[in-house]
Amino acid sequence: MSRMATAGAGLSDLYGRISQFYAEQMRLLDAGAAEDWAATFTKDGVFWQNVDAAPLRGRAAIAAAARHRVERLRADGLVRRHWLGMVRIDSKPNGTVRTRYYAMAMATGSHATGDGLRVYASTVAEDVLVASPNGWLVADRRVLHDGVA
Repeated sequence: MSRMATAGAGLSDLYGRISQFYAEQMRLLDAGAAEDWAATFTKDGVFWQNVDAAPLRGRAAIAAAARHRVERLRADGLVRRHWLGMVRIDSKPNGTVRTRYYAMAMATGSHATGDGLRVYASTVAEDVLVASPNGWLVADRRVLHDGVA
């Protein structure tokens, strides 16, 4: 029997809460709320992608990078959406939760120009989440883009 099948209601509840966290977090990013999205990371949170040389460290750096991306997408007339799936969670004795999931980032342009949906990133991501009084926070996010050495 799988671990999910034997874990019971506790894991189901945790999975539901984490799924809601990710839905809200991605909604903030897709809406262009860079500072609010960055606030879903711990103050010293780390965000790293294998397409960047160095990780972003801290909310201010994470917010600045997200703001830059939002401004660039708006200037290009694109709307961005993220889809996350195949979320696996692993609750640790110290209270942290490790997750691993697939994420796709998509963009659409103006219907007037005929720009349709384009998937611009297919990734595997791994997070370390910590509980806070206001919900989950990302302490560490590692994003591996498919096709990048």
